Amino acid sequence: MWISEVFESVQGEGRYMGVPSGFIRTSGCNLRCWFCDTPYTSWTPEGVERSIDSLLEETSCYSAGHMVLTGGEPFLTPEIVPLSQRLREKGFVITIETAGTVYREVAADLISISPKRENSIPRETVWEQRHNARRHRPDVIRQLTRNYDYQFKFVIDEPEDLEDVAAYLGEFPYVQSEKVYLMPQGTDLLLLREKMDWLKPAAMARGWQVAPRLHIELFGNTRGT
Repeated sequence: MWISEVFESVQGEGRYMGVPSGFIRTSGCNLRCWFCDTPYTSWTPEGVERSIDSLLEETSCYSAGHMVLTGGEPFLTPEIVPLSQRLREKGFVITIETAGTVYREVAADLISISPKRENSIPRETVWEQRHNARRHRPDVIRQLTRNYDYQFKFVIDEPEDLEDVAAYLGEFPYVQSEKVYLMPQGTDLLLLREKMDWLKPAAMARGWQVAPRLHIELFGNTRGT
């Protein structure tokens, strides 16, 4: 597997926000969001080839009982399936973070889906059309939400994005509102707090949750956190 980084920290977003967790971050992505906060896994992917055994050995000393498989897009690599299975055998509670464009039969306690909406398109780049064509796979979303416990996380840049989220969720009317999390776009703490001022009440009015990106508040936008 092509791995960007392995580390222990706290989950910064979603249902398990604040929970101590191990992270295995794959490198490589089939999308190119303009606001990607891990460009070293997408725009300029970097990493090293790692065996599943070496990853299990490195994480065996972790005190956290939760393990997050993230990226990039972890579902791109077939090895995510045996890795998830062996981590479950080790007793970890497993979250897999995905954009929801690829499906694999994995071992997971929570699938954290971050749909890439129109506000993610990298305009005026060679990736504009390719990203737009790949970013929405409703068939994959239905498979994931049918077969796993799930949450949705949406990156919100402007207030207008809220209507786009509502339209997207209209395609999946069975999704429970309490499983929907909104996150402000940005990596600057001041900017994130400014957006939270209008994002939080707007989310509450719709019965949605808000994820304030705790890891950035605690550690800043740094790798390995």
